[in-house]
Amino acid sequence: MATHTVNTAAERSVQLHHQAFFVLRTIFTVAPIVFGLDKFTNLLTDWTHYLAPLATDIIPVSPQVFMYAVGVVEIIAGILVALRPKIGSLVVCLWLLGIIVNLIILPGFFDVALRDFGLLVAAFALNRLALARDV
Repeated sequence: MATHTVNTAAERSVQLHHQAFFVLRTIFTVAPIVFGLDKFTNLLTDWTHYLAPLATDIIPVSPQVFMYAVGVVEIIAGILVALRPKIGSLVVCLWLLGIIVNLIILPGFFDVALRDFGLLVAAFALNRLALARDV
């Protein structure tokens, strides 16, 4: 009977790990693609309000053109998470780190930066789960 309990607990653990991986992989595939596409339409928000002027000082383009490039990178990151979650999750982590730095430079967006830090931690958790699954 004890062996059955150990097997059941082990099977349950595998199921829970699979569910966590599936949820995180899905959200980090869908969200970057949706947000990336929205950089071209601005239906959710005017994304240029979240861009520090320093960004367009370094890369001398209009804020909207900068956001188009951001959108392309986000779409690619989402697709990469879907196809290669070990690599894609790290790309998302680095991308979120860049967003956090950008938001810290802007006054009044510390709450959004903190939220994005939570997303960065979740993307890192996805990476750990992907490594455990070897996918």
